[in-house]
Amino acid sequence: MTVAPSGLRLRRPASRSVHDNRVALLAVPALIFFVGFAVLPLIGVMLLSFSQWDGIGPIIPAGLASWRSVLSDPALPHSLWVTFLLMVVSWAIQTPASLLIGAFLAARHRYREWLAVLYFIPLLLSTAAIAITYKALLDPNFGLGVGLGIPLLSQDWLGRGGLALGVVIFIVSWQFVPFHSLIYQGAIAQIPQSLYEAAQLDGAGRCRKFFAITLPQVRYTIVTSSTLMVIGSLTFFDLVFVLTAGGPGDATRVLALDMYRRGFQANLMGPASVIAVILVLIGLGLALLLRRLGGGTPSHSQLDGA
Repeated sequence: MTVAPSGLRLRRPASRSVHDNRVALLAVPALIFFVGFAVLPLIGVMLLSFSQWDGIGPIIPAGLASWRSVLSDPALPHSLWVTFLLMVVSWAIQTPASLLIGAFLAARHRYREWLAVLYFIPLLLSTAAIAITYKALLDPNFGLGVGLGIPLLSQDWLGRGGLALGVVIFIVSWQFVPFHSLIYQGAIAQIPQSLYEAAQLDGAGRCRKFFAITLPQVRYTIVTSSTLMVIGSLTFFDLVFVLTAGGPGDATRVLALDMYRRGFQANLMGPASVIAVILVLIGLGLALLLRRLGGGTPSHSQLDGA
């Protein structure tokens, strides 16, 4: 109900109220799905972090015992370091590569459609299949280096800590660059061409137009893409598990793999749940930080970035 300038109260049209109710009803299935598969499991994991459970027997309340056990474990800082190193380095590789490929695909080039198909092939492959393939290709005895007679490729890539982590970072970047390139391609395609035409009339070259127009216009897309990269880096498990199993030693033991080992190999569901809660808190904190650093909201017009 609203108030007219003359003081008379006007009723909201009934049709608009019905429309709002229908829109709200459309959100109910998504809300139920979110609560059932996100909120309730998260609450269950938080409760398990204050208990002891082997996955089969009864759940026994344990207070802060699981938290003290995990936080005092010297393996936790190492897993945190490996996880953050994987996150930062893969982000530093994926972001510029995805942005450049997305800018290329958004332009009108010959054979662009064919190249786009080639770029997106890694995104269509299973992560486990990719890990098995690279494990075979990098085998120091029967891999690609031996077959081609290239000594550089014949070294023990997965048997040395630094090289193994570098291989994991490379494969992660290779697999997910196409996904983020697709995001940037859509964002760059929406930039008004009049901006580029005006810059061209002023004598701006390609590099100048890229840094003066393209980057400011897609800054909200960069925040969104970076958030997906960061959150995804916290949950890498299948690739590391199949490729290195956390080795050599603990060189590639990320938090997600540490959680699996505690929960499903050692049957310590309480400490595993603690690590799961830590992952959620880290992901939430990083997502809020990126949103804060991005400034504004993604709903702002792209023209605001000019």
